[in-house]
This record gives sequence, structure tokens and C-alpha cells, in this order.
Amino acid sequence: MTGPTAPQRQDTRKFVENLSGAGTSIAVLTSGGDAQGMNAAVRAVVRMGIYVGAKVYFIHEGYQGMVDGGDNIKEATWESVSSMLQVGGTVIGSARCKEFRTREGRLKAAHNLVQRSITNLCVIGGDGSLTGANLFREEWSSLLNELQEQGLIDEEAVHSHSELHIVGMVGSIDNDFCGTDMTIGTDSALHRIIEVVDAIMTTAQSHQRTFVLEVMGRHCGYLALVSALACGADWVFIPEMPPEDGWEDNMCQKLSETRSRGSRLNIVIVAEGACDSKGQHITTDFVKNLVVSRLGFDTRVTILGHVQRGGTPSAFDRILASRMGVEAVLALLEASTDTPACVVSLVGNQAVRLPLMECVQMTQEVQKAMDEKKFEEAVRLRGRSFEHNLTTYRLLASRKADSELPNSSFNVAVLNVGAPAAGMNAAVRSAVRVGITEGHKMFAVNDGFEGFYKGQIKEIGWGDVGGWTGQGGSLLGTKRTLPGKHLEKIAEQMRIHNINALLVIGGFEAYLGLLELSSARDTYSELCVPMVMIPATVSNNIPGSDLSIGSDTALNAITDTCDRIKQSASGTKRRVFIIETMGGYCGYLATVGGLAAGADTVYIYEEQFDIHDLQNNVEHLTQKMKTSIQRGLVLRNENSNENFTTDFIYQLYSEEGRGVFDCRKNILGHMQQGGSPSPFDRNFGTKVAAKAIQWITRMLKETYKGGRVFANSEDSACLLGMRRRAMVFQPVAQLQQETDFVHRIPTEQWWLKLRPVMKILAKYKTSYDMSDSGQLEHVTQVRPKESDFSASI
Repeated sequence: MTGPTAPQRQDTRKFVENLSGAGTSIAVLTSGGDAQGMNAAVRAVVRMGIYVGAKVYFIHEGYQGMVDGGDNIKEATWESVSSMLQVGGTVIGSARCKEFRTREGRLKAAHNLVQRSITNLCVIGGDGSLTGANLFREEWSSLLNELQEQGLIDEEAVHSHSELHIVGMVGSIDNDFCGTDMTIGTDSALHRIIEVVDAIMTTAQSHQRTFVLEVMGRHCGYLALVSALACGADWVFIPEMPPEDGWEDNMCQKLSETRSRGSRLNIVIVAEGACDSKGQHITTDFVKNLVVSRLGFDTRVTILGHVQRGGTPSAFDRILASRMGVEAVLALLEASTDTPACVVSLVGNQAVRLPLMECVQMTQEVQKAMDEKKFEEAVRLRGRSFEHNLTTYRLLASRKADSELPNSSFNVAVLNVGAPAAGMNAAVRSAVRVGITEGHKMFAVNDGFEGFYKGQIKEIGWGDVGGWTGQGGSLLGTKRTLPGKHLEKIAEQMRIHNINALLVIGGFEAYLGLLELSSARDTYSELCVPMVMIPATVSNNIPGSDLSIGSDTALNAITDTCDRIKQSASGTKRRVFIIETMGGYCGYLATVGGLAAGADTVYIYEEQFDIHDLQNNVEHLTQKMKTSIQRGLVLRNENSNENFTTDFIYQLYSEEGRGVFDCRKNILGHMQQGGSPSPFDRNFGTKVAAKAIQWITRMLKETYKGGRVFANSEDSACLLGMRRRAMVFQPVAQLQQETDFVHRIPTEQWWLKLRPVMKILAKYKTSYDMSDSGQLEHVTQVRPKESDFSASI
């Protein structure tokens, strides 16, 4: 021996391969109102359950099917959940069941479960459905005893089925459940609303009309608030924020001001549960009649109704539901006698388990606060995400008169750098308006750093950014040019226009540009100003941030296209599609798009592969073609391997699969950068830009000394990014250690832990580290919801 050996660190990681579901029966049901993404959750529960060796049952028609039994409770197979991922609603049916509210109904349900040895329930629904499940669990022992007394089951059955374990997933488009950032269906409902608003805006503009839209939300204003943020609505009514007395005059004045600034339309959004401060219901017709009588504007009402519940689930909802479904099965397998019924949810990027009744009680507290007219309290209880949405909306809602604005005498420049990304314009609009509200003069730089050194800089006003939220691409213009070779000219332009701070919105070039500018501060004193970058790139490859503006829109484009491509194979059996995605060396779009589209295999640079892996994948697809699912989907990131190109993989699959399946290839290309931004990207862009401008304001005050701004510390050149559960300002100089500059990716990427989930759902045996999950947390206070609906992607 050469010396004492270092003590071995104990490996505390948990792996799914150490969990066995053999001898376990799990049933899954959907209950209450349907929500897009429920099918993705059902699919994940079934496949994960079968993967660990459990028997999985569908309970059709919710609790009604559990009470009625018979053919309503059927064993599920791997193939029976194929093609469910992209379908809206719930294919196993949902029903409201009065009988289950009675003890007699629950007795019948218990008998039906015991007959099939089911002692694990996965319930997907709202707080009512989950409360019912918890009551069922609490009564379970007494129900079995009663069944034994009636002679319907024997003592052995009572003993072997003594415990009922319950895990809930929240499926509700209203996002009204405390403890989770985002409920299944909310993002898809926002997609439906924004599609309608975008369509209405074109007709409203043609006729100079005002539109009053009613969206769902009897007790929760989340949909109305976020859609108002995402489309730049003039006014919004939500249950948590009744308008102050005299709102009629204020609203009409606001609508009139918008028109006088050259806008040809007004949008007012009303949540169906909106009330005034006296508790009187505010209806769309009342608002319409008010606008017509006071202003004489041509006004129309549109009630969206059940359109919001329909349609295909968004990429976000599919990923959220798939992750939660897998986590729900793990929670059931790990449950013990003293484990309370729990809800699996996502907070930031993390799957968490929360005691079901704590979440339900917190949700009921919100309603109680609203009933008692404690609206500030209700908003606080809704969580930090809701509060931030409301704060941002108030910041952007109305322009103050110039006399009311603080006069900061600071000039702030905004520019886009790199490739265009959907949501950039929403970020610019938010930055300009919040900047004006803070008293700054805002300057727009066209064409990135190239336009900067050429002097393409002009002042931009409140009205200049009207209607920008829904526009794709970059209206300011964007280029990949880096500032390094033009520092002298850029410094000169900053001197000419007296620029005191910079907001850079863009991708990897923006990050490199900020590094170049901040490292040249010793040479050029003009660059000694606060600088902040907001990540905006479809590739989502920026160190310091789990998410980038634009990547959600790109994911939806990939998912929609994969859905159509898969559908094209419905008439032609045994076909495999090979699809190439963007992303440079970053496999985010391919991996997360593959999870959302139900891909069989995804090739990325971060997970090296060789010819043996390719052969195994072909063999896996050959086996799949022998089942009833006779089609395959393979995604390849554009730079995953320089030799195994898309053409090579296509030719290999075509040759090896000859006689078993045929192949088609598709390169998605720039369609991933186009289109109007998703609700997530609009909202995310709006909120991060507002936060960035507030940071700039604070930094300007701190660094203004002796009649000038002088900022040259590391922390005055930052990137604003999302990290797990929070938004964080990080000095770009410090992020260099986390960057692979050759391949333009972060050295650590959180989404790689989603790859095992994708592989398991595609029937591959794999190693899955569960260490991140499995901790039962408590809802003793309002959970940190800074991340908003961040982050399952």
C-alpha cells in the first residue's frame, strides 16, 4: 500500500432498476373537467407501470366507472396507449359522479378494485377529484370490513388489500391548484386563447373595432391575466383583482388614449368570474354597452367557452404530463403505510411530491380570502408566479402622463443579437415601456452590434412598440456580428448618444458580445456602464439559464410537424421517419421535442453513439413493427455526429430495415425559428425584460457618481437567467467556467435527465437516476413560484 486510501463517499443515488412493481396493480383514472395533456399522463403511467413489472388498469369514465365496474375497468397494454400523446381531452373518459359521493357508491368502488387486486390509484383531475380520492383512502379499511361483513370478500382479501395508496396529478386548465407551478392543460388553453386573440386582432384592425373577450376562470384569473400579458390587452378583469370604484371612467379613458396614439383596435379580456369591489358580476355585455355608450366605438363580444378545453396539447403540457406520470408511478411504488396521499407536481425544473390535503387546504384558503374580500391576501396565496404576472401587467398596463414620470436623465439602449427567436419582440416592447415608466429615454439599435457601430440608433417611444408581443422574428433586426473588431466605433456611438446602459436580447453571440464589451472596459471608458443580457435563442444553449426565449415556440413547431408526419403514415403501415432538428451542438430541441412527440430514438452530440447503437435501434424498431404500432419516429440533432449524418442514418435504416419497414427523412430547418411566439415565450420575454430594466435602474442609481455613470465591476455585466426555481442575475465573466466555447453549449445541462424518461416511454431498458425525486415536501407556506410555468421544459 502506498498510503491511506481516501474514505469512499457513499453513493446515495436511487435508481429505478432497483424498484420492482411485480405483484402490484395500479389503476389510472381521469376525473372532473377534461384538460389537454391528460392522455400524455395516462400514457406515461401505463408505460412506466408496465416497465417496472406492474399490472396497470384503465378506469373508464372516472369515478363513475369505478363504481359501475365491469368493462369500465380494463387491463392496459403497452400498445393500448399508442397514438394518445397528441390527442386532446381524455380518451378513457371523465364524468362527474354523484354516486361516489355516497358511502354506498364508494363501497361498490372498493369491491370492484379488490376483485382485481388494485391497491394503487393514480387520479388525474382537479381539487374536487383529489379530495374525493383522499376520503376514499381514509375510509378504505372500514369499507373492506363492511364488504367482509356482507360476505362479498373474505378475510384473506381484507388482509392482502389492507392499504390503498393514492397519487394525484392536477389536470385543470384554470391553473387554480396551490403547490404546483402549472397544472396539466393550462398552457394548451393559453394556446387556444392566443390563437383566437391573434385572429381577432386582424379583423379588429380592419374595422377599428373594440373586442371584449370572455375566457374561462370562474374562481381563478390566471388564464385571463396571462393572456392579457401575452397579447398586450388594454384592460383585464380577474376575480383576484376587482377594479377600483370609478373603473368605468378609467377604462374608457385608457381605451380612448390607445386609439389617440394611432392604434386601430382595443382588446378587453374578462375572466368569467370577474366581479367589482362590491361583489357585482362584471359581464362582457356590460363592458360592451359601456364602451358603446361612452365612447361610441364599434364593439363586439366573443365568448371562447369550451374552445379553451379542446385541441391538441401543447409541447409543454405533453412534457409536463409525461414527467408527472412517470413520477406518479415511482411515488406509488415507494409509498408506505404512513405515507400521506400525495400530489406530484413540478416546481421550476424539479419534480416534487406534496401532501395532497395540504395543497387542497391552501387552494381553499385562496377562495376563503376572496369570499372575505381580502384580495391582496388571495393574490399572495396564489403564489409568486401569479404575483409577478400581476405586477408586470400593472407596470405595462397604462402609460403615465409625462409630468407624472420620474426624470432619470439616463439613456438605455436595447438591441437584438444573433439569430431571430420568437418572443424577442415581446421582450423589446416590455423593456421599452418599463424603461419609459422608470423615467429613462429608450433607444433602439437596429441590426445588432453591426447596426450599433454604424450608428443605426434612434429613440423609441411607448406607441412605437404597440402590437409587438404577437410578432415573430425580430422587428429591430438582428445580426450575428460580434463587437470585438468594432469596439472603437461602438464606444464612439455610445458617446454620441450618451448611452448609460445596455440591454442585449439574443443567443450565444449576445453572450460572447457581452464578454467582449465588458473585457474592453479598461480601454474604453464609454463601455463602463451597466449591461445585461436576456437569453433568446431556439437552441436553448446559453450557460446560466435553463430556458431561453424562443425555445418553447420552436418545440411546438417540432411537435406539430412530428404529429403531422406521424399521421401521414396512418395509411401506410411499417414506416419510419428520420427528422433533423436545429440546435447546433445542443440537443435540447431534439431531446425535449422527442419526448413531446413520442420519438423512438433521439441522437444528440451530448450522448455519444456508435454503429452498435444504431444497429440496436434498428433492431428495436424491427421488433416494434411486429406489434400493432407500425410506425417509428427518429430525431437527430443537426450536429450530433459529423460522420453519422442524417443521410447516413436514413440509408442505414433503409438498408437494415429492408423488407420490414421503409424510411422517409425530413429536415425541419428554419421553420423552427419562424411563426408567432407561443404564450410561454411572450409571457417569459415580457417578464424577464421588465426584471432586467428594473435591475438596470437600480445599477444606474448605484453607479452614478460625480455627474456620470461608471460601472466596471464584474457584477455590472450580467446575464439574467432561470436557474431551477428562480430568476438570477449572474456576471458573464463568472459564467465562462460553465461554458464549452468550442461547441457553444453549457458544460452542464439540466434536460439531460429527461433522456431516460424518453427512453423508458419508448420501451428501452435504461438506467434512471431518481435521486432528484422522492422527497415529500410541505406546503407550510406559499411555495416559491418565481419560475412561473417554467420549467418542465
